[in-house]
Amino acid sequence: MTRQKNPLLRHLWDYGVITVSCAIYALAFNCFFQPNNIAMGGFTGIAQILNLFLPALPVGTTVLVMNVPLLAVAARKQGAKLLVGTLYAIAVSSLMIDAMALAYTFPPMEPLLASIYGGVLLGLSVGLMMLKSATTGGTELLARLLKYKLHGLSIGRLCMIIDVLVVLAYAVAFGNLNNALYGIIAMYICSLAMDMVVYGQTNAKMAYIISDRSQEITQWLLDRDMGVTLLQGRGAFTGDEKKVVLCAFKRSQIVPIKAAVTQIDPNAFIIVCEAHEVLGEGFGEDTPDSLSVCFAGAPPPYPGL
Repeated sequence: MTRQKNPLLRHLWDYGVITVSCAIYALAFNCFFQPNNIAMGGFTGIAQILNLFLPALPVGTTVLVMNVPLLAVAARKQGAKLLVGTLYAIAVSSLMIDAMALAYTFPPMEPLLASIYGGVLLGLSVGLMMLKSATTGGTELLARLLKYKLHGLSIGRLCMIIDVLVVLAYAVAFGNLNNALYGIIAMYICSLAMDMVVYGQTNAKMAYIISDRSQEITQWLLDRDMGVTLLQGRGAFTGDEKKVVLCAFKRSQIVPIKAAVTQIDPNAFIIVCEAHEVLGEGFGEDTPDSLSVCFAGAPPPYPGL
């Protein structure tokens, strides 16, 4: 029996992924950020600032305490599954940060390398948690809540904006602009890695083709098992009715498509753009995890989803 058909196995798998993600998160902090005094965004960055003035306050424990009021708000908006997963992720990641710090002290390294690799690991860990309907709280949870109002920004972008504000506060508190700038680099890389994990790195493109010979172009695409949609268009200058061919295809197919369209109609107008996520036959499947990510990025159609 697969884990998709067995709820217990599925839950064990989900929390196993969250646990591994927490370990990656703690490693990123203790190995790359803390020993190099690189500013970190979110509640962890705020905890770093507090730890500067109050060394007796462990970073992990401080993060855990600061997340309590935010979790109370998120419980009503995001539902029980996210709340339980987030509580688990916050507790485990906080404990792992403190335990790892006590067990081993990582030596400093080149700050730029620490920013790059720390950002990648941080984005990977947070992205994996979001795939399993969990976050480490703080910035990630706040970004999910802000997404209800700011639909035009991805979760990674929202996290980056909040993190940059925290990093600037870090620069003021520590009086070290260089480390704050390294922190901004790390947060930017983190947002890219997070979006890549959450939204996927598709190799798809999309084309709008406007031509007087749209029927021949459509047939050429259909003969090669490509999905095609015909849209009704009207020229703004001439007022002429035209068919607009809409086609999603893989990146490797762009050259033969452009060559074929140009051969069929040298006067054809082609617009090629990125398709950030394409689901369906030939591109991917709607798995439960992928669906949860889609709904995590926007308000659910009804409470509790």
